[in-house]
Amino acid sequence: MSSGVPRFAHGSRVPGWDTAADLSKPAAGYPDPATVEVPEELRAEIERAMAKYPDPRSAVIPALHAAQRVHGWCSPPALSQVAAVMGLTPAYLEAIATFYDMFSTTPKGPHDIYVCTNISCSLCGADEIYDSMLDSAGDDPVFNVRAFECLGACDIAPMASVNGEYVGPLEPEDTDRIVADLRAGGEVLVDKQLRRRKVADPEANTKDFDA
Repeated sequence: MSSGVPRFAHGSRVPGWDTAADLSKPAAGYPDPATVEVPEELRAEIERAMAKYPDPRSAVIPALHAAQRVHGWCSPPALSQVAAVMGLTPAYLEAIATFYDMFSTTPKGPHDIYVCTNISCSLCGADEIYDSMLDSAGDDPVFNVRAFECLGACDIAPMASVNGEYVGPLEPEDTDRIVADLRAGGEVLVDKQLRRRKVADPEANTKDFDA
């Protein structure tokens, strides 16, 4: 069986960890809040997140999530807008955005499909799932299919995160369903969603789902 998940020289299955900093670039300053135009909804969401923490910098991750949702990716203008609202430098935000796999500093499709390829999922056939997912998505630019180092849901291996919805255990034929569900605008793999699984504690899942 061919594995579509490469290992890079630095040991990770995710590219970019060994990308060197460009020391020729001038030092980044703080964007002027008076001159940086920020969508009002984005500004309000960032400020609500900042208000939840004693140190506003703790809101960087939810702020980047909000910016990525608005702009489609963590583009330079998106980082500049977050920086202007939070009083940080774009370089500080870029360092965080390039560390976490759920952020993208390059353009991507709106549908994020992360196939976990770490040890538990890999032993259960994740490489085949990943290959099948690439085939199902094809060249359609709306799908951002990536191998993910670990999603922390080993109990449903092999699994994936589809626009934040954890689904599994997966079989190769599930990948066509995932693409079809996304194109139809409905929920994805309803019968395999992690949040719908029965749990021992009746208070753990407070949302009523149809049987």
